[in-house]
Amino acid sequence: LKLEVPAINLDGEVSFLATVPEVVRSLESCAMTWQKLISRVLEEQLKKVPKDKGPLAEIDLWQEKNATLSALAVQIKLPEVQKALEILQEAKSKCAGDLQRVLSDLKKHHLEAQDNAKFLSTLERHLKNLSTGTGTEVISNIIPSLLNALRMVWIMSRHYNKDERMVPFMERIAWEISMRVRKVVDLSTLFRQDIHVAKKKLTEAKNTLEQWKKCYFTTCIQVEQSGSERYWKFDVKRLFEKTDYMASICQDMYDIFQVTEELYNTFIPELTTVSENPKGIDELRREVNIIIGPMEDLAFDPFSIESAHDWALVMEEFREDVSLETIKQIFVQNLEDPPLCKNHPPVAGAISWSRSLLYRIKHTIIRFQEVEELLATERGKEVKQMYLKMSKKMKDYEDQKYHQWRERTEHMLPSLLKHTLLTVTSVTEPVTTKKSVSFALNFSPEMQEIITETKYMEQLGLPIPEMARYVALQEDKYLRYTSKLKAMLDHYHKLMEMVNEAETKLLKDYIQELRRILKAGHKRLTWKSVGIGEFIVQFTQAIGKFELLVHQIHHISEDICSKIRSIESTNLFKFPHSENGDTLPGAKEFFDYVKCEQAKDVEHMIRKYSAIPQLLIEVERRVASTNSGKSPKLASYYAYWENRIYQMLTQLIVKNLQTFNAAVLANEPLLQMEVVLSAPEITLQPNASEFEKMIVQSIQDCVDVTKHFIRWMRGTCIECPPQHDKEDEVVTFSFYSDVSQSPLIIEKAVLITQNVHKLLDSLSKFLNQWNRYDLAWKPDKAAVLDHLAAEKPACVIFDDRLQFYMKVAQEVTQQPLIKDEQFIRLHLAPLAFTVQENAKSWVMSLGKLLNELAREELFSLQDEIQVGVFSL
Repeated sequence: LKLEVPAINLDGEVSFLATVPEVVRSLESCAMTWQKLISRVLEEQLKKVPKDKGPLAEIDLWQEKNATLSALAVQIKLPEVQKALEILQEAKSKCAGDLQRVLSDLKKHHLEAQDNAKFLSTLERHLKNLSTGTGTEVISNIIPSLLNALRMVWIMSRHYNKDERMVPFMERIAWEISMRVRKVVDLSTLFRQDIHVAKKKLTEAKNTLEQWKKCYFTTCIQVEQSGSERYWKFDVKRLFEKTDYMASICQDMYDIFQVTEELYNTFIPELTTVSENPKGIDELRREVNIIIGPMEDLAFDPFSIESAHDWALVMEEFREDVSLETIKQIFVQNLEDPPLCKNHPPVAGAISWSRSLLYRIKHTIIRFQEVEELLATERGKEVKQMYLKMSKKMKDYEDQKYHQWRERTEHMLPSLLKHTLLTVTSVTEPVTTKKSVSFALNFSPEMQEIITETKYMEQLGLPIPEMARYVALQEDKYLRYTSKLKAMLDHYHKLMEMVNEAETKLLKDYIQELRRILKAGHKRLTWKSVGIGEFIVQFTQAIGKFELLVHQIHHISEDICSKIRSIESTNLFKFPHSENGDTLPGAKEFFDYVKCEQAKDVEHMIRKYSAIPQLLIEVERRVASTNSGKSPKLASYYAYWENRIYQMLTQLIVKNLQTFNAAVLANEPLLQMEVVLSAPEITLQPNASEFEKMIVQSIQDCVDVTKHFIRWMRGTCIECPPQHDKEDEVVTFSFYSDVSQSPLIIEKAVLITQNVHKLLDSLSKFLNQWNRYDLAWKPDKAAVLDHLAAEKPACVIFDDRLQFYMKVAQEVTQQPLIKDEQFIRLHLAPLAFTVQENAKSWVMSLGKLLNELAREELFSLQDEIQVGVFSL
């Protein structure tokens, strides 16, 4: 491509050389040569096309064009070439104009090649990665980056900003992506690979193809949002028709492997081990291999859109094969325990299931027949034979199920109809260990199953035994009977659960009457009997009367329980509430108040207790039709309630003693006791012994409440009249003698006295602190004063004693005058006042003695002074 320069001397001015004919002729000859060379090169470059269908080939083409045209452009710029052009132009040579036009074309095509090579080179790295990168990398990074680079080329390039340039180039990218998919999904080895590996490759291939389209439309939006006037409105069919088709083929192949895997998983080793026909399982496994066999040797390229029809036939054949194979597997696996439609009985349901499978494979064969090309193949003929063989197995299965059911029905039905309506069971109740009679409906589930089977067998068009048909026609009647009998028995058992042991004894005659009626249901009446309806009516009437009586008794019983609960909840230890919060009653006032309140409560309790016999007489009137209060039929019932009353009274006393004990232990004072000095001792008023007696008496008063509850005469609810003993004393029979002996009550009483004793000991220890002032009251004042008068001690001795007693008088005024300990408040003011007065008395007495002794000393001193004066 070298431009030949003429071997003439071009030194000198252009204007001069343009006038030299030899120079002009030589240069014109050379210019014509240049023109031909450049024209030929341009023609060759314009005719060049990429070497293959990939985008890199187009980049290589523009890079080659740029290199070639750049070589010519560089030579045109050489000084000697430029001077030759100037000489020809100065000489107004015709060759100059022709050459300039060629040079203008060269410049235009060179600039285009240069621009295209520059911008397309920005795509080169992405395109190389596209063919060599991993599947995940291609999907997540390379394709998005490539489309983004294409967007920049579209915006900035002067030539690849038009549809006629960009669309073909993007077609090449689509081709490159499709070739990558073909490389990953190598059909020559794909169906011989591990299923998981193959599925992974197909997923990668499909995602790559879909990512190409997804990123394209994302970039379209970005181009529009960038403000560019030139949008991507390319022909989508040209860009994505083939890649979309390949993606659908990848999905088809993935589905093939998925179905194959599911079929293989059906025949796990465990199934082969436990199956009764392991050879049959192996045969099914081989047939699965046969299904995918045609995929390994396809005579066409499935990725080619031109082969779409051929691929559709292959997929249709595969789906039909899979359908046949799946149905065969379902049938083999579920022979022993077929899945049943809702409400279908076992046998008719199994036959319906088998027929539904047969219909499905029959439908498959019909579709085969509609496509003659499929049925005419060897595989089509195999499928037809498989259908005939399978349909025969299913028909044999149906016949076997039907005949077994018919024989069993004809054998069992007569004996089932002879069953009695009811069965009897005895249940031992865990609490009372007594046996109660329970009845159950004796309508066999097998009979209901025969009725259901018969109906469905008839729907299936199978012949029915006459007796089974007769029983099935009576289904509505049996349903009414069983429903009413079940409701009747539920009603009976519910009522029997409602009555306790005492009520069961009370209503013994009524219960025996009900059982007498039920006896006909479990001894005489069968499902062939004509008196079933009458039996139901008779028992329904009897149970209705019994229910009414039970509800009446329970209503009365609830009234009695309400009175018992009211008595049991009585508070026998009601404490006085002082109007002034600082003033509490003394011990005697406190216990007198409690006893007085108890007397009021006892009146209310006795009124409620006295009303109970009247309620029991009402029960007697309804049960025994008498109102004497001493009916032998109610003897156990009277005893039951008397025992309930005993338990209530015991609980009443126990709870009240617990309440009293809690009050004793609580840190809330309820009564107050004065502390006084009864020389030489500090004592309580009342003292500890008297207080403990009050506590014991209060406990006894609580228990004595039960003396007001008179016992009933044996076998009645009538109170025992007072009796006279041998000493002609009146004896009243009350619950006291039994309640007072309760170990629980005795325990609570002992506990209260112990807690009170501990409290009094604690108070005594507290009062011992006052013994440090005992010099104020223990010594004999007269004796002490006489002794001091006789000894006449120094004034210092008097001063010490005076200081001590003055200090005592001062300290006791500063001591707290109230001490709260649990439920007792100690009132210490009387003690403090007495001690203070005693101390003051000592001060006065000592002062008086000191005064007298001092006077004696003064008088004695005065006498001595006078004697001395006289002697002088």
